[in-house]
Amino acid sequence: MGGSWLVRWSRNPKARFRLFCFPHAGAGASAFKSWPGQLPLEVEICAVQLPGRETKLREAPFTDLTGLVQKLAEVVSPYLDKQFGFFGHSMGGLVSFELARRLRSERKPGPVRLFISAHRAPQLPDPDAPIHELPDAAFLADLRMLYGTAHNGWQDAELIELYLPVLRADLAVCETYAYATDDPLDCPITVYGGLEDPKVNREELAAWRVQTRCAFDLRMIPGNHFFPQTAESFLLQSLGQDLKQVLSPIP
Repeated sequence: MGGSWLVRWSRNPKARFRLFCFPHAGAGASAFKSWPGQLPLEVEICAVQLPGRETKLREAPFTDLTGLVQKLAEVVSPYLDKQFGFFGHSMGGLVSFELARRLRSERKPGPVRLFISAHRAPQLPDPDAPIHELPDAAFLADLRMLYGTAHNGWQDAELIELYLPVLRADLAVCETYAYATDDPLDCPITVYGGLEDPKVNREELAAWRVQTRCAFDLRMIPGNHFFPQTAESFLLQSLGQDLKQVLSPIP
């Protein structure tokens, strides 16, 4: 039996809002473990645990976005009984965007706000050549070059060996993604980016604007591609203020 797809460290039946959090490539739900105590009490954090990592380590990871999003739509459906939002970092941003579109196509409730972190707008082509099928040494060298060396997991040889299959699978999800033109979403989008991110620049982040009919905000955070780790308090302070704006109209 596999572990749960959703991890909730602080279950709050009185929460007025759920924030589903989608991690970056290779990461698990624990990337958000410290968040519940640093965001408004009315918000319940539901961290997404994808196959191939942590409590779902023995499960095969997905290698295509369509299949992953189809499954996630089933997973979150029982939890859409109150207003909710999506936060996704890097790969998680792309996953959360396509999940929002999937829920709309299934005529299910959608997020009241989409929070995207460190991923270029989906309509923009990937400027980098695919790397998920490269030999191990070349694959890891390209990862370090593209994303920088701040991700401390890449300094641990045993950890790298353990997570190499899931890293390849996650990169395959991103690199085989084919954007399909569709109507903009009917929810505001807030995008966060790292001021020193070597992978995603401000213009690529600003291009998310066309994906919503509603308000759009771009917030730049000190740090590189992994600013949610290196500048967590700064990010959560900004996210907390954004969530308070979302919560204010909710009775």
